[in-house]
Amino acid sequence: MIKFLDLQKINLTHQNEIEERLLNTFRSGWYLLGNEVKAFESNLAKYIGVDHAIGVANGLDALRLILRAYIELGIMKKGDEIIVPANTYIASVLAISDNGLVPIFVEPDINTYNIDISKIEEKLNEKTRGILIVHLYGRVIFSEQLIDLAQKNNLKIIEDNAQSIGAKWKDKEAGNLGDAAGFSFYPGKNLGALGDAGAITTNDETLAKTIRALANYGSNQKYINIYQGLNSRLDEIHAAVLDVKLKYIDQENDIRKEIAKKYITSIKNSNIHLPEMPKNEEEHVWHLFVIRTNDREKIQNYLADNGIQTLIHYPIPPHKQAAYSEYNHLSFPITEQIHEEVLSLPISPVMKDEEVEHIIKVLNNFQ
Repeated sequence: MIKFLDLQKINLTHQNEIEERLLNTFRSGWYLLGNEVKAFESNLAKYIGVDHAIGVANGLDALRLILRAYIELGIMKKGDEIIVPANTYIASVLAISDNGLVPIFVEPDINTYNIDISKIEEKLNEKTRGILIVHLYGRVIFSEQLIDLAQKNNLKIIEDNAQSIGAKWKDKEAGNLGDAAGFSFYPGKNLGALGDAGAITTNDETLAKTIRALANYGSNQKYINIYQGLNSRLDEIHAAVLDVKLKYIDQENDIRKEIAKKYITSIKNSNIHLPEMPKNEEEHVWHLFVIRTNDREKIQNYLADNGIQTLIHYPIPPHKQAAYSEYNHLSFPITEQIHEEVLSLPISPVMKDEEVEHIIKVLNNFQ
């Protein structure tokens, strides 16, 4: 069986380094807000090219805290609207509604699966305060038009960079394109911890200071609470693991790019719509390799019968989820088409050439 993602093999690639750091962390007797977190935050900030990186408990909290900080700073208030792609994982939307803000959905570009920037302006009004863009599946989405739109309307650009660490737009890292960015280090991400973990990056010192306090019970000094905060801290164990793996992220992303290129050039089947390779290859780090097909169930079963595990990212769009019943009546045809047709093939830095070739051969024989 070719696993969709062999996490054990990925982590064992760095076994010696990770085990040494974990042992040192265990022996240090310091397990929260210590040197491992400081080291990882510093190295992540350096890698992304920002002034501030703040480790938090997970990717959803990263987005929640950014928006909450803007509310505490008086830049946003409950009832304000945030533009968000209709085609995204539900966490992007949860972060908005959790803060009493209102998600305003915008259709994606069918070729990139990312938000169609040309459709944002028509959704803006006096209540709009921000644009939450999602670099979906590993592909960065940004443009001069987006920058102009935000500046003209005094909007914050927040990046959901849960899937695209290492992707670049005009030689600038994703996570350093907007006003602030949220990262997920869920184990299956390109940069994954051994459990839930996340981070926020920004160049805004006031925002960073506010987020740090909010994530630590609303406190920037022990037992003195300036906000009604929450507990969302990156622990030393995950920070140690992430700091080791961060050194290899570009190298591992390059392997993903090579596999994606091989899939795109070698899969020849009229039943399968392949993802678009961007002109600038740096814009995509291929967290997921997502095909589209009208025969999804048939192809998925066929691949399973041939020893190939696949997943669906994602079967139900946020506006059709029971959790958001108030939006179930909305119609976003492109988003709904994507969610009905997508299927994710295995892609990872530990896949063998023969595994890639087998997947290509099996798909080319599908009828």
